[in-house]
Amino acid sequence: MDGEITQADSGLGTDFDDDFDPLFSKLDPALPDDRYLDRELSWLAFNQRVLELAEDESLPVLERTNFLAIFASNLDEFFMVRVAGLKRRILTGLAVPTNVGRAPQDVLSDISAAAHALQDRHALAFQNLVRPALATAGVDVVDWQSLGDADRRSLRTYFSNQIFPVLMPLAVDPAHPFPYISGLSLNLAVRVRNTKTGKQEFARLKVPPMLPRFVRVDRTESVDRIRYIALEDLIANQLGDLFPGMEILEHHVFRVTRNEDVEIDEDETENLIKALEKELLRRRFGPPIRLEITEDMDEVTLGLLVRELDVTEQEVYHLPAPLDLGGLFDLRIDRPDLHFAKHLPTTAAQLLPSEPNAEQDIFTAVARRDVLLHHPYESFATSVQAFLEQAAADPNVLAIKQTLYRTSGDSPIVEALIAAADSGKQVLALVEIKARFDEQANITWARKLEKAGVHVVYGLVGLKTHCKLALVVRYEKGVLRHYSHIGTGNYNPKTSRIYEDLGLLTADAQVGKDLTRLFNELSGYAIEKKFKRLLVAPLHLRKALLKQIQAETDNALSGATSGIRIKVNSMVDEDIIDALYRASQAGVHVDVWVRGICSLKPGVPGMSENIRVRSILGRYLEHSRIFSFHNLGDTQVFIGSADMMHRNLDRRVEALVRLVDPEHLLEIEALFERAMDDRTSSWWLDDTGHWTRHDVDENGVHLSDMQNRLMQQISARKRPPARR
Repeated sequence: MDGEITQADSGLGTDFDDDFDPLFSKLDPALPDDRYLDRELSWLAFNQRVLELAEDESLPVLERTNFLAIFASNLDEFFMVRVAGLKRRILTGLAVPTNVGRAPQDVLSDISAAAHALQDRHALAFQNLVRPALATAGVDVVDWQSLGDADRRSLRTYFSNQIFPVLMPLAVDPAHPFPYISGLSLNLAVRVRNTKTGKQEFARLKVPPMLPRFVRVDRTESVDRIRYIALEDLIANQLGDLFPGMEILEHHVFRVTRNEDVEIDEDETENLIKALEKELLRRRFGPPIRLEITEDMDEVTLGLLVRELDVTEQEVYHLPAPLDLGGLFDLRIDRPDLHFAKHLPTTAAQLLPSEPNAEQDIFTAVARRDVLLHHPYESFATSVQAFLEQAAADPNVLAIKQTLYRTSGDSPIVEALIAAADSGKQVLALVEIKARFDEQANITWARKLEKAGVHVVYGLVGLKTHCKLALVVRYEKGVLRHYSHIGTGNYNPKTSRIYEDLGLLTADAQVGKDLTRLFNELSGYAIEKKFKRLLVAPLHLRKALLKQIQAETDNALSGATSGIRIKVNSMVDEDIIDALYRASQAGVHVDVWVRGICSLKPGVPGMSENIRVRSILGRYLEHSRIFSFHNLGDTQVFIGSADMMHRNLDRRVEALVRLVDPEHLLEIEALFERAMDDRTSSWWLDDTGHWTRHDVDENGVHLSDMQNRLMQQISARKRPPARR
């Protein structure tokens, strides 16, 4: 759930990547063979938790609508990447057992069964729960059959003027082969009869994606009473205009999901950008992996689609209209009463000027003391963005170095780098052009940066650069000083408003040296073996975390106090999970706070009875990664970009930074205490892979919403006293 594709507007996105490595953990006779949960089914369980939010009647109805759209968008990406990857490996003969030792074909069958059940539940949630709740609130999603003559006349006029000119019906006959069906497009399959010859024909009509998915029925209606009709429903009832002289026999909506994975062999590619652009073009023509159809589709039409698209019965999903509930994102209605209460991020207290009317000075504030930022409760614009914009404008700043994994389409971050280069500063931007589904946007930004004189590099061959780093070199009183930012989230002002992330702003000289060495490694040929306050993948991070877990295990075995707390998006890596199992066996209490996939089985007697796994979903996407180790009372806490997955530990450049400020350590401890508290609303994982929602107490009273409490707590922070 990292990209600014559909999920970026939603708050519960995913971050898929290939992670189909064979099980490589060393066999441990002290641990049972069936000690992992299937990662694909675990992801589907995550999306079920998203669906449960849509089903929650206590939430504002437009937020529930949004969660329905998030579910749909997430599932699309799951099929395009994960299911497509499994199918590709089966077809090429490269399939290896999954993380639970099962054949990929068997896992595909399990995925199909679970996905069919979830899509049915998703459709029913809209039809039986959310749609009626919208109607009660004055927002009706209607169909053509329910409209009166006046509304139909008005919509026909709208159709003639705004829709008809861009429609392109494509006939299928001996002279016209079956057309290419683009991935995720909505289409009408139309069967007609020639009234003169009696011959039946087939045509495909694509629903134009650039038009609003839901059309206002009456534009004079007040905002308190609005009716919408699905675009495809409106088009389907005007087919006579598109096929004059023909008898419309059948018309049904369908949608195809294609393999949209991208593979680039960097070792064989001299120009990475050109190769990637070619591969992105090929992505559009990936093989179909899912066919969604309206449940009333006739057998003749279905047979034609199945045959022409070459899909199996297992890959066909029969659903009630409307298909593609991701289109519910388009229901942007100005009804604050139907949304979560508006939250305005505050400026981090340490970054506030000492006097209310004084100008903000990021460098002075950070030079005074490390600043731990918590987005979106604290503003990205007045912290990270302001830091880079001030650096670009400051004549004492000599150089700026930054990684860019995903950023927004109108990024002030990129504009700041361009402004810095224009003013003569040395600027280095490491742009990861292989960030899935953001490849084309990142290519565009890379070229714009290059034209502005920014030194643009693309990282190391074979590795994605996923770390979130910025380094500013500033001349102060005859010496160079380093100002650094290390974060858990992307430099994206848009997603920073809905993604929960942490970031450290520091003037610590050692962090500056570490980042200088790391940037040299990424842009040149330097090979740095050790860092002081950073843990960096792929060279050090896995070993360092395993060493920390082992230290807690040894402390527990010796009778000392121990403890491990980890917050990640995904917990999949077998070596890390096995180490946590051994720690639990030694008596270490382990708390795992995970948003998405978790292959770890908690609460198994003799293996993991000391491990608790919780998940928190809500208005914000929990995205930060935190690793905390008791360390005999000298707590070691790291934040950064890495999840516990093979790709993050072995095939990406990731970075964690150790927090040292005592107040920051207390803040992290308080976060975990609140997240794992039984009085906090959350989902609990059991050893079978089932997640149980705990959102009300025994009296039916709603438990505490952690994100709401953090909003209140952080907003109440006071500016620091003026220094004289």
